[in-house]
Amino acid sequence: MSRYLFIVLGLAISVANASEQSPAKTALQDQHDLAYSLGASLGERLRHEVPDLQIQALIEGLKQAYQGKPLALDNARIEQILAQHEAQAEDNAQSLKIEKALSAEQLFLAKEKTAKGVRELADGILLTELAPGSGSKPGANDQVQVKYVGRLPDGTVFDKSTQPQWFPLDSVISGWSSALQQMPVGAKWRLVIPSAQAYGADGADELIAPYTPLVFEIELLGTRH
Repeated sequence: MSRYLFIVLGLAISVANASEQSPAKTALQDQHDLAYSLGASLGERLRHEVPDLQIQALIEGLKQAYQGKPLALDNARIEQILAQHEAQAEDNAQSLKIEKALSAEQLFLAKEKTAKGVRELADGILLTELAPGSGSKPGANDQVQVKYVGRLPDGTVFDKSTQPQWFPLDSVISGWSSALQQMPVGAKWRLVIPSAQAYGADGADELIAPYTPLVFEIELLGTRH
């Protein structure tokens, strides 16, 4: 028999043997990989959620529950601990969300302060005069007639007047009230209003998230008592 034919036959037999064994080996490997993947996924989540977790206690509880053995803690205690953990996790997530929102607001306001022609009012509102006015200024209890456009920090328009509208100054956000009392009729201003002078921690429905500064272009057309 040719040497090369012998080598080819040997390779064919090896491939055949591998093929016969591969389904069982593949199934076993799949089971291993599934278990490992579940563990890796759980570990990744817990590493962020509970960075000081006692791994040995986790494995012990996992084994006992999975094997149907008696648990070291009764169900009432487990439910209490998990409920406390969930509440703490929610509080931490909310605190982080607030921290990120306040940080984003501070960065936005700091950038806006550097724009040309901006001046800061006493309550932190940033004012840019787009057109001067020469009329009277409204009082705190007056009504004002305005045209306006309201935008989020990213430029999204969330409110806009299609025609001049009247508002009592004591019914609008504090940023409007304080700024418009310093605005003469006929003027058009761009106002950047900090969240504390707008909708604060509550936001406004789904349009304005908590701790969101607002940008308005307002034209004061008239005022009356």
